[in-house]
Amino acid sequence: MTFPLLTVLALVPIVGGLVLFFVKGGAGKTLGLAISLVTLALGLWAFFSNGSLAEDHLWIESIGAHYALGLDGMAKAMVLLTVVLVPIVLLAEWHVGDRDERRRSASWSTSTFFALALVLEGLALFVFMATDALLFYIFFEATLIPMYFLIGGWGGPRRGQAALKFLLYSLAGGLVMLLGIIGLGAHSAASGNPSFLLDDLRALQLDGSVGRWLWLAFFIAFAIKAPMVPVHTWLPDTAEQSTPGASTLLVAILDKIGTFGMIRFCLELFPEASKWATPVVLGLAVLSILYGALMAVGSRDLLRLVSYTSISHFGFMVLGIFAFTTTSLNASIFYMLNHGFSTAALFLAVGFLVRRRGTADIDAFGGVQKLAPVAAGLLLVSGLSALALPGTSSFVSEFLVMAGAWQRHPRLVAVAAIGTVLAAVYVMRMYQRTMTGPVTEQSAAHFTDNDLDWREKAVMVPLVALLIGLGFVPKPMMQVTENTAKDTMALVGMTDPAPIVKGEK
Repeated sequence: MTFPLLTVLALVPIVGGLVLFFVKGGAGKTLGLAISLVTLALGLWAFFSNGSLAEDHLWIESIGAHYALGLDGMAKAMVLLTVVLVPIVLLAEWHVGDRDERRRSASWSTSTFFALALVLEGLALFVFMATDALLFYIFFEATLIPMYFLIGGWGGPRRGQAALKFLLYSLAGGLVMLLGIIGLGAHSAASGNPSFLLDDLRALQLDGSVGRWLWLAFFIAFAIKAPMVPVHTWLPDTAEQSTPGASTLLVAILDKIGTFGMIRFCLELFPEASKWATPVVLGLAVLSILYGALMAVGSRDLLRLVSYTSISHFGFMVLGIFAFTTTSLNASIFYMLNHGFSTAALFLAVGFLVRRRGTADIDAFGGVQKLAPVAAGLLLVSGLSALALPGTSSFVSEFLVMAGAWQRHPRLVAVAAIGTVLAAVYVMRMYQRTMTGPVTEQSAAHFTDNDLDWREKAVMVPLVALLIGLGFVPKPMMQVTENTAKDTMALVGMTDPAPIVKGEK
């Protein structure tokens, strides 16, 4: 294909975002939403394209660095997630810069938020499409810049500290990954054919102690990004202090780079090291599932609760990745997509309630469903998706992760299944305390005749439709990602366990 669709797809939001910095007011918001919709159209074109969209141009010849982009099934799923969520977030945050009277005339306007979100979108698209390790790293680090300002520019009173904590954790992970990138480059040069192309790096023999140290450099960076216990502590603080839209961009899109990278780099480049580290990684995955769920049960802040649910869900994704079965691996990729839509719905539904009440404290609500039934209903649907209710897309991916992992690690799956029980506890407990019961005086003051407006309904409808649609008809999407799972299993050198026939000796 001669038209550089992938480059254009990523550059449109970046260039549009840079232009948007100079356009203020309603025109800036309208232009920002229009740019995101153009990006959505380009993303759908790329997703449904059957031809080869790969782009490869030699960039730095001396070290073998290429400007190389491509789309396999996993990258297609992440591109789809990104281009769908950004216009939804922009519509949800339509008045984000207008809520603080003291900041309306400052540089932190709504159009500035839109500009940063668009730049972040383009950089994230480059990350998911990069097929050169150095190019991946550059855009991996570049995403931190707009995200830092999205966290620190809007949100709670401690947003500055939260943004700094996010940045320090992310930079630490990026620094460790840089060592891995340098090591890959050196190993590639020693082979006589220096290259950072992933296809060339997969052909290298990266076994033994060298491969394990390089694997560790990448895994640490991706575990922080995912995030996994014990390097997760930046996420709850960040989610609590960010706007719901910024939290959605962070958790639903950027954090997927962690699990995406585990597959693209840890498994595909270091198969021997991945198998060597599997017992520890699976232990951390189960720990993340249970810890995140227990912390969500005990959370008194709605936004922190949603962040802890994500830590638990990322544990399921990592469990599926390192269980090394085609079913669990494909389900984890599908889970990455589903969790993006599910956590977006939950963050935004909670955000609409928090903005009306003025606080995220669970105890400050009560009886809201009698005053704002649409808001309460959408919160319930989003919560049911988070607990993986049958009929939602989260159920399909979570069930298949456990079904696939059961073939190799039945005991670990049995322990991880406790997380599904705890999910029902934290979701229904949250809904009961905030939405049901008698109408409190505080709820009456903030929610009477104050249900969701047409714009907020327009934000939630496509998310709910995707959660239910992918729940009832998951096969077409899973067929898109299935080849990635099969190819990765082949690169790792693993085959699915043979089925056990009852009565067979």
